[in-house]
Order: sequence, then C-alpha cells, then structure tokens
Amino acid sequence: MNDLSQLTFEAAYDELESIIARLEEGDLPLEESMSLFERGRQLSDYCQKLLDSAELRITQISEQ
Repeated sequence: MNDLSQLTFEAAYDELESIIARLEEGDLPLEESMSLFERGRQLSDYCQKLLDSAELRITQISEQ
C-alpha cells in the first residue's frame, strides 16, 4: 500500500517492523534493500507524524 494516509499507526508500525527484520537479514539484492529502506523511512516519518499529532491533542485536552 503506497498511500500512507490509509494506514493506522499500528499497521504502519507493523509494516515498519517487518521491513526492519527483512533488512537485518541482509540477504536482499541492493535494489530491493534500497526500496525497502525508502519505504521504511516513509513509514517512520508517518508514524512520527501520527505520534506528534496525538501528543498535540493530549496537550490541548489537558489545557482545557
């Protein structure tokens, strides 16, 4: 799935963990490794964005 906005945090995190495990095995061709690394970076950024948003919402709720 290329559209990250359709993923929940949990789904994105699970996919990221799967990518990390595959990369750590070290037996992938270079091109596949690069593609997985790029996807992993996108997922990492997306997860961070969701966490930042959740933190902001919690802060806003706490200030009410």
